[in-house]
Amino acid sequence: MPEDSKHILTSFETDLARLRDMIAAMGGMVESALSDAVRALLNRDAELAARVVEQDQKVDAEERVIEQFAIRILALRQPVADDLRHVVAALKTTTDLERIGDYAANVAKRTIVLNQVTPAYPLASLAQISRLVQENLKLTIDAFSEADATKAVTVWRADQMIDDLYTTIFRELITYMMEDARNISPCTHLLFIAKNLERIGDHATNMAELTFYAATGKTLPDTRPKGDLSTDYAAPQS
Repeated sequence: MPEDSKHILTSFETDLARLRDMIAAMGGMVESALSDAVRALLNRDAELAARVVEQDQKVDAEERVIEQFAIRILALRQPVADDLRHVVAALKTTTDLERIGDYAANVAKRTIVLNQVTPAYPLASLAQISRLVQENLKLTIDAFSEADATKAVTVWRADQMIDDLYTTIFRELITYMMEDARNISPCTHLLFIAKNLERIGDHATNMAELTFYAATGKTLPDTRPKGDLSTDYAAPQS
């Protein structure tokens, strides 16, 4: 291989490694935001929730930096085949991470409002779905960093469990609201929180699908495991 070609290849590998590191760092920011948002909810900690909301701007800024760097790689390196897949997957993964950060901030915002009323619903189920979502998020970030298709498939398959639990929470909250009109306001906020957590699970699964494609050049089935039946009840989408 000519010396110039070796230099170009080495430079591209350096850029790609830096891109992976940047996404890993952004993933760590988002993981922390979600963890803090959940802790604020379960501990009724309004100050922590407010910090999560404030930190969301940093996640947005990091997305822009990574996007600019990835576009620079595409423009200057003009990658093809496997290399192109990794860069495109990185761009899309960054978008998923930004959305997860938004949902974590939304959970924190709802928590601040909920702290002004008496809890109307035990939070054990929400704690459980939060744990599952956080586990999936961590695993999918690891899968991307390591280009590990096996871990990606594990996340993809686990999405159904999150959806099933969300449906259970949805039905329980509707029951609380029907039993006592005073529960309607707080339970509505909890419905939105549960939906935000479920959507974080969906974005983690999106990232897993991108990782699988980048690592293997193949796509997972179009119909992934789903168990969210709450649309029958017009669940909140925000």
